[in-house]
Amino acid sequence: MATPRSFRRMAMAGLAAGLSLLLSACLISPGKFASTIDLRKDGTFAYGYQGEIHMLGLSKLAEMGSKAKANEEFVAVPCYKDDGDFEERKCTKDEIAQQKTDWEAEQKGAVERDKKNAEMMRAMLGGIDPTSPQAAEELADRLRRQAGWKTVTYKGNGVFVVDFQLAGRIDHDFIFPTIERFPAANPFVILNRRADGAVRMEAPGFGPSSSGGGMSNFAQLMAMGAAMDEKKDGETAPELPQLEGTLTLTTDGAILANNTDEGPAPTTTGQKLEWKITPRSTAAPTALVKLGS
Repeated sequence: MATPRSFRRMAMAGLAAGLSLLLSACLISPGKFASTIDLRKDGTFAYGYQGEIHMLGLSKLAEMGSKAKANEEFVAVPCYKDDGDFEERKCTKDEIAQQKTDWEAEQKGAVERDKKNAEMMRAMLGGIDPTSPQAAEELADRLRRQAGWKTVTYKGNGVFVVDFQLAGRIDHDFIFPTIERFPAANPFVILNRRADGAVRMEAPGFGPSSSGGGMSNFAQLMAMGAAMDEKKDGETAPELPQLEGTLTLTTDGAILANNTDEGPAPTTTGQKLEWKITPRSTAAPTALVKLGS
């Protein structure tokens, strides 16, 4: 039976490993938002996103991992009788020595692991150091330089409030968001143009965390962070974004398929589909629209 102290040690080890998991998963997530897509039969389109974009607590997780390692000192964990009841007993000198040897090996490995994690974090952020106090504003400046980002305001705690508007011709695929020098991250919305003139819309970023994407990975890290938390330090695990918003698709084309609850509704310029997104949503929005005459 694990003691609170040994459980905390395991949680910290899991958190350190989880940092790598998060780095390989999505780094960004929607929060509260309103998103619109307009598809016209003549091949023009417009996309808009107004609301929150969360950088998933990366700098906070790095800070937690660093503090956990810095504050950790070797403390022997209890030993137990191997009699089926696992009653606690006094450890022998050899057992304590072995525990310390194992702990020292883990600490040595943590140095190299932290170095690799730091390199991965900078790569995922396009060269931005996530532990820098200026990291958030550097990222905001990078977004402001890109077409479509009308306003980008950093509100703290990893939350950016943005207004994105982009229009053009849908003669190519479209993904939102894309960030200069970032690898492909967690797409909120994808538009795929087919050879027959149809456009398939998917919104995986507005789907449930149960799909096993980055949000579920992040939830696991949050739980591990809570497990290693000590009230005396005032440390808390990063908070998950609260997913809440609407996605509206309008078109004068033919809606061939969709997974809304109520189906298409008429408008003065064609039809519209609307999805209400909450943490209880069971599927990511999808639709197929035929453009052209």
